[in-house]
Amino acid sequence: MSQFKLSAEPAHSVWDRSLEPRLRISPGDEVRIECKDASGGQVYPGMTVEEFQKIDRNRIHSLTGPIWIEGAEAGDVLQVDVLDIEHHGWGWSSVIPGLGFLRERFSTPYFFNWKLEGGETRSLAPVVLPLRPFLGVMGVARADDGQFRTRPPGSFGGNLDVRELCAGSTLYLPVYNKGALFSCGDGHAAQGDGEVCINGIECPLDATLRFQLHKQRPLAGPMVEAREEVVSDSWVVVECGDDLVAAARNATHRMVDLLVSRWGMEEVQAYVLCSVALKLRLSQVVNEPVYTVSGAISKQILPKIELF
Repeated sequence: MSQFKLSAEPAHSVWDRSLEPRLRISPGDEVRIECKDASGGQVYPGMTVEEFQKIDRNRIHSLTGPIWIEGAEAGDVLQVDVLDIEHHGWGWSSVIPGLGFLRERFSTPYFFNWKLEGGETRSLAPVVLPLRPFLGVMGVARADDGQFRTRPPGSFGGNLDVRELCAGSTLYLPVYNKGALFSCGDGHAAQGDGEVCINGIECPLDATLRFQLHKQRPLAGPMVEAREEVVSDSWVVVECGDDLVAAARNATHRMVDLLVSRWGMEEVQAYVLCSVALKLRLSQVVNEPVYTVSGAISKQILPKIELF
């Protein structure tokens, strides 16, 4: 086993299997990977919403890589063990008109600066939010020729935004090209299920990953072996209906309203909190055509109150 370091520059913002690898490693090797924030280093601590609106959107999802894994070929499975992830002490979230899960309700540009202190942030008072850093984007080169924007994920991985991919977890990806050509980025210090306002806590970070190879093992798409998360008491809103997306959207609206009415939060900050901390889940699908969606916020991050 060898250990390597890979700097964040030069980065790339497309999936393209013709990109030259920046590093060649063998199965079993570990790599300490520097990743810029999702803006590609354009955002900085203390930035204003006016400045944020001027960034180059073509640089979104600035990725570090590709990394060539010796011996990898189409039909293999690449195993990526997430050994360690460290943030740089700051992050950001935004609301962008026309985007986000509640885009009709939140149509005014908004930008929020986070100060990250070890394993938590107190930037959104009175919330004390635990941090759980992970890479929003991890993937291998796609099977087809050409350049593809990084926003849509797929069987190759990519912009998965799976919050369970923190330190201690393992990601398995099907390989489509020689060398696999792995890239990663889009660091999040914390994220709720759904990433509803369009951002988690976006941040630069350093990730230590170990790569293993499983020869000729069929895998239809990404699979995660997740570290067990400590379950805490929560406030949970429940929505039912015959449209899963509508039910999920209604649950998100209700949680925003609850945070505003009971904890006195500003409406847009309640929306941002949902984006970084809400657990938005399918609770049942067996009673179709009526489904149940639940949205939960941990009691541990909010001041203790009696709702009724």
